[in-house]
Amino acid sequence: MSSLSQFDPNTTPVHFTAAQIALVVATLLYFAMNGAQIFETAVLVPKWTASPPGSFGLFRGPYAIDLKTFWIAAHSVHEVSMLAAIVLCWKLDVRNVLLCVLCLHFLVRVWTLTYFAPEIISFQRIAETGEVALDLVRRVTLWKWLNGVRVAAFVALSLAMLAASVRALRVQ
Repeated sequence: MSSLSQFDPNTTPVHFTAAQIALVVATLLYFAMNGAQIFETAVLVPKWTASPPGSFGLFRGPYAIDLKTFWIAAHSVHEVSMLAAIVLCWKLDVRNVLLCVLCLHFLVRVWTLTYFAPEIISFQRIAETGEVALDLVRRVTLWKWLNGVRVAAFVALSLAMLAASVRALRVQ
């Protein structure tokens, strides 16, 4: 039988609300951002942390890698979508979960802006200028380890968003 012959006129088509759509979009953007973080952590970070400062070659020259613009854009788009989802989901029972995720997300972002960004900028400066840095291997090793913790935190938060999305989609 064709699917048209199985059409039941008594069934109601599924319609999603703006809140549900916004929440799913924000969740998908979070997972996309996590994918980029996992790629960077698995592929790029081991290269430049292998034997500093010699392994800082990725940060030198005309073809140096600089992901600053990408990360600013990725986080901005995701965070705007997350705020829109919270506003649109305000009357849903997932609001408190989303507010918790938002608060924890911004704590990790503050950690990023106060520790990770200044350190990576310092590593890039060392790569370009050749300046000597005390405890460089220790600093790079710590940055690499804490970056794994940070990525795991972002993945955990995106899983909480996924749970909230599933819950919001069940309410119809």
